[in-house]
Amino acid sequence: MKITGKVVQYVAHLARLELGPEEIDLYTQQLDRILAHMDELNSLDTTGIEPTTHAIPLVNVFREDAVQQNFQAEEAVGNAPERVGPFFKVPPIIETE
Repeated sequence: MKITGKVVQYVAHLARLELGPEEIDLYTQQLDRILAHMDELNSLDTTGIEPTTHAIPLVNVFREDAVQQNFQAEEAVGNAPERVGPFFKVPPIIETE
């Protein structure tokens, strides 16, 4: 598939991007090379090759979920610079009048 400047302009319009003439030429060339490479890959014989999601097999590295002792509220906020009851007091992030 050959990419044209008109296609790049159309996609830029859909993405609400303002591209200059130099950028349109640059992206047209880059996208055209990417699609040419994809055509090369599509021409390879892949019969008998299992589809994969990663180049190497991945194993879940998470630990087993186990019930553990939790902090009590007093212990959790014990060293807080400011607190209100069992809660941390933080500065407001929304302006109020």
